[in-house]
Amino acid sequence: MRCPFCGNVDTQVKDSRPAEDHAAIRRRRFCPACGGRFTTYERVQLRDLTVLKSNGRREDFDRDKLERSVRIALQKRPIEPERMDQMISGLVRRLESMGETDISSKTIGEIVMEALQRIDTVAYVRFASVYKNFQAADDFEDFIEELRPGKLDE
Repeated sequence: MRCPFCGNVDTQVKDSRPAEDHAAIRRRRFCPACGGRFTTYERVQLRDLTVLKSNGRREDFDRDKLERSVRIALQKRPIEPERMDQMISGLVRRLESMGETDISSKTIGEIVMEALQRIDTVAYVRFASVYKNFQAADDFEDFIEELRPGKLDE
């Protein structure tokens, strides 16, 4: 593993342990050339995914991009970091196990919204406001009205 500080390719693993509910391995590394310490994560990747954007573009699936959007939605919410990591790993596993290598951004958005709705309503509304491109306060009101008890059963 190349040192991010000096570029040395001869780094040493000092400690390895399971992370993200045993879905990854966290490795603490040390660079003997510059003395730098850094952490890497090793995860299983079932298949390479491609995201089909709504404008027709295709781009490689980026786990970090998914993680950033989920963390923004859950920012300052009472959700433990471990639970967030488990949710993100579960989302990625679900996407990888769908059997398709090409997945629409709409499908990804719907799966994320479904997961957020189960763990935190505020985060669900935050994510939905970006995903559904809310333009005015009325958009929030209409969306929240659909969440009210009794509305979901109709």
